[in-house]
Order: sequence, then structure tokens, then C-alpha cells
Amino acid sequence: MLTAACVGVIVEAFLPRHQRWSVQVGLSLLTLVVAGVALGAYARGAGTGLTTLAGTIAVDTPTLFLWGTLLALGFASILLIADRSVEQGGAFVAESDASSGSSGLGASSGLSASSGPARGATADSSAPSPTMTRATAGVSGMRTEVFPLAMFSLSGMMVFCAANDLLTMFIALEVLSLPLYLLCGLAKRRRLLSQEAAVKYFLLGAFASAFFLYGLALLYGYSGSVKLAAISEATAGSDRSDTLLFAGIGLLVVGLLFKASVGPFHAWTPDVYHGAPTAVTGFMAACTKVAAFGAILRVLQVALEASSWEWHYVLWTVAVLSMLIGVVLGLTQTDIKRMIAYSSIAHAGFLLVGAIALTDRGLSGTLFYLLAYGFTTVAVFGVISLVRTSEGEATHLSGWAGLAKRSPLVAAVFTFLLLALAGIPMTSGFMGKFYVFSAAVTDGMVPLVVIALVASAAAAFFYLRVIVLMYFNEPAADGPTVSVPGAFTTAAITLGVVVTLLLGVLPTLAWNWANVGGFVS
Repeated sequence: MLTAACVGVIVEAFLPRHQRWSVQVGLSLLTLVVAGVALGAYARGAGTGLTTLAGTIAVDTPTLFLWGTLLALGFASILLIADRSVEQGGAFVAESDASSGSSGLGASSGLSASSGPARGATADSSAPSPTMTRATAGVSGMRTEVFPLAMFSLSGMMVFCAANDLLTMFIALEVLSLPLYLLCGLAKRRRLLSQEAAVKYFLLGAFASAFFLYGLALLYGYSGSVKLAAISEATAGSDRSDTLLFAGIGLLVVGLLFKASVGPFHAWTPDVYHGAPTAVTGFMAACTKVAAFGAILRVLQVALEASSWEWHYVLWTVAVLSMLIGVVLGLTQTDIKRMIAYSSIAHAGFLLVGAIALTDRGLSGTLFYLLAYGFTTVAVFGVISLVRTSEGEATHLSGWAGLAKRSPLVAAVFTFLLLALAGIPMTSGFMGKFYVFSAAVTDGMVPLVVIALVASAAAAFFYLRVIVLMYFNEPAADGPTVSVPGAFTTAAITLGVVVTLLLGVLPTLAWNWANVGGFVS
């Protein structure tokens, strides 16, 4: 993955602009497929686990599951990013747009530079010369550096959830975060909103990285090592100051919870989900949560299990707060991307319930939940990208009124995905919650599960509100239209829907893989 990302940078430097898109897409998708095949071949003969690269990386069964999940979600996300059919030239700003003051101003304010029947198709499109063909404009209208950036970020995520010491984990955190900051600011439409989201993400991410690094330093001072196993040994029995331990755990966990968008460390989530290009939002919402919770599971179960009595009920409180923030504020949202952002905060609370169970069942349930949630989320943002006005995506809820009458198929697909997020039976969302909550009950956390069930029932309201809008309201005469998706977007949405259905009907396909062992260190 890292090699492909570096090759992608070389492609950007040396290939002519009109050849980059096809090469970058082919390189990214081929790399993900080859990496997936290699991972599958290795997993068939893998034992209980090992550490490699001087003990900095732990390759165990949870790592293999997380890597497979990230590769699959990365494949679907690259398909969304690569699509150029829904919006001419793709969803990312062109160099000629960026250098044009008037075009940039129009894009940033959400206004088209032209008026007339073709406004929706030509708004903010690059037009280097009057004689340029539509196909050439489509190729030159996309920043293809998004592909190596996405591959670098995905590589960082894979290292992040497999890191066996805190220093490696911090480096991986930066590798996965820095490309995301850039990707969030590359929206073709509403450019100022996109750049504002990127700046907010960068600034708050810098704070979170500082918390993580300061916590790392304090735990090093406490245990004399940054390795997770050494920290575990020190917490099991040591005469050192508990102040270093408590402060270190608190700061380290805050940095991890920020990356997982767990409330109340969620301030970046709604703005970034709203402002980033929708394909990047899908990539970030699915893959980053998998990587972040993979790291949280490893830190809690390997490094901090012996000191669980010190942080267990603190994370209970954080999980409850995340559910409440996600549900209550999600009910007030009128923008569908912000609504899904608060939904992700609520789901982060549900995931945290499984993470703090500290049992093999809690681990496997959380891994299954991550897989199910990731595919559903990618498909959701794929559908959101299809409903458009002349000024871009119709993210305001009023634009979704009567959608079933305009496009019954898109409305049906979106309804199924929303029901999966709500946890309705026969969907992957129901099975994910079942596994996580049953593990928590087995571990004696019945009050927390009751709160989670109430929050899950309340969260279903804002999903059902969208369904009611689509089926029981009349569409406005000048309302949004549904774009015909290209092959890439169709494939990404289909993949998400199929996996959501399969994991709801035949969950053992993934459960048997997730439920085969714990972490090594």
C-alpha cells in the first residue's frame, strides 16, 4: 500500500495530465485487490500471531480482520472518489478553477458562474479553452493527487491499528491524518466551506495529536517504555507515581477518542462531514472509525487491561455522553450530512460499549460492528452524492421530500441503508448491535446496555423522518433531481448494500473470522 502511494506521487510528477486519472484509478484499485489477495493467502496459514519490524507491528487475528476490512472499505471508497459521471470532472477542484478568481468565488458561494438550462452541468467546471471537448474537460477537471493521498491515509490506518508501541502508533496517526486534512479541502463546489472544514479538522486534529503525544510521554515516564506489553507490566504492579499513570491514560485516550469521533470529543465531526467532498466523507467516516477503534481496542486490551478499574467507569460515562450527544443533536439537524455525522457519534458510543467489555466476545463483536457500519456508511454517502440541484448536492432535508416519486429505486436503497443504521432486524446493523450488547451484558454492564438500547430506539426517529419525507411528501416542482450514477458509484453502492444484507441474513460469514482470537504483543 505504501509503495503504491509513492508510485502514485511519481505518476503525478511525470505523466501528462490527461493520462493521470486512468493510471491512478487502475493503480489504486489493482493495489487494493493484490493486497487483499495477499492478505487472504497469508491469513489461511497464519497462526495465533506474531510481532515484526523489531516488535513495532503486531500481526494477529484482529489485525488481519481490521486490515481486510480497511482494504474492502478502501476499495469501495476509491470507487466513489474516482467517479466522474455524477459531476463533470469529478468532485474535486481543478487547477484551472483554483487559478480563476471569478470561478473560485462562484464555487465558494455555491453559485454558478453561468445561468440557463445547462447550469447544473457546467457550474464550476474548468474551461481552459472554448474548443476543449467535454471528455477532455472531464479529465482535466479532477485533481488526481487525491488517489495517492487516499492510499497514504489508508496505509497509515493499517499501521495505526496494528502498532505494538505508542511511538509507532503516533507516527501512523499522523500518516493517516495529514492526507485527510488535504482531502477535506478539495471540494469542487462550496469551496470555502470545504476549506473551512479542512482547517477545523487540522487545528482540532493538532490538539488531539498533542494530547496523544503528551499522554505517550507520561506513560513512558511511568513505565520506562513505549511498548504496550511493558506498559501493561508496569500497571500490573509498580511503586511509581499513579499521577503519571492516570494523567497519561487520560491524555492518550482523549487523543484516540477524538480520532474515533466519540462524544464529547466530536466537535470536528459535523463540520468536516458537511464541508468535505461527499466521497471523502464516506472514506473518512468508514475507514477512520475502523482504524481508530482498532487502536482503541489494542490499547485497552493489551496495555491498560491491568488498570481497567481506574478507567472503566470513566469510559462508561463517555459512551453514554456520546450516545446522548449523537441522538439529541441528530434529532435537530436539517442537513442530511450533518445528521449522518451525529449518527456516527451515536454509533461510536455503541462501539465503545463493546470496546470496554475487555472480553474475547466484546472484541469480536466490536470488529463485526466496524465491518457492518463501514459498508453501510460508504453506501449511504454514495446515495447522497446522487441527489442534486443546479448548485450541487441537495443535502437539506427538504430536498429529499417526495424522492420516492422521482426515483423509487434510489429511495428504496436509501431506506434500506437507513434501517440498517437504525438497527432493524435482517440488516447488518441489527446483528452488530446484538453482538456488542450481548457481550456487554455477559461482562456485567447491563445498565449501560439498557441506556444504549434506549438511545438506539430514539436514534431510529431521525432515520424514519427521512423515510417519511421520501415516501409521504410531495416533491417540489423545482426540487432536486437524481443523477444517473456511473459504473464506479453504482459498484460502490451495490457493494455496500449487498454486504449490509448478507451480514444481516448470514452474519456467520464474518463472525467466524472475527471470533478466533485476541491480540498479541
